[in-house]
Amino acid sequence: MKWFYRIFSWWHGETLNTALHTLLFGQFVGKDEFGNSYYRRRKIDAALGFERRWVIYAGVSEGSMTPPGWYGWLHHTVDTPPTDENYTPRPWQLPYLPNLTGTPQAWRPPGSTLAANTRPPATGDYEAWTPEG
Repeated sequence: MKWFYRIFSWWHGETLNTALHTLLFGQFVGKDEFGNSYYRRRKIDAALGFERRWVIYAGVSEGSMTPPGWYGWLHHTVDTPPTDENYTPRPWQLPYLPNLTGTPQAWRPPGSTLAANTRPPATGDYEAWTPEG
């Protein structure tokens, strides 16, 4: 079944086309703590005027699985990949948390019908509309 995913779906990881492109044109830059691999094109893209950069995810292709340092490098915010610098996070920076939207752990605001508790009672500032007729 893995061969089927490699041919027809990009969200389960690297496709055959991406693997071939990476083999022919890619230069390995580094890996992050999640096992994602980062690549750059070996030369400057003539049409763009800068190098192309891409990531091959270790599992399901989930954009929120890109750590901040690598995100900045991928989007040309910084030129130095995180593997070439000694970076220590600031005390106020939180560790990575995956996108929990659509999961039971997703944040449910107070009053949401999906929240575990009941809806708070109305405070009397609401007047129901009734049709006239």
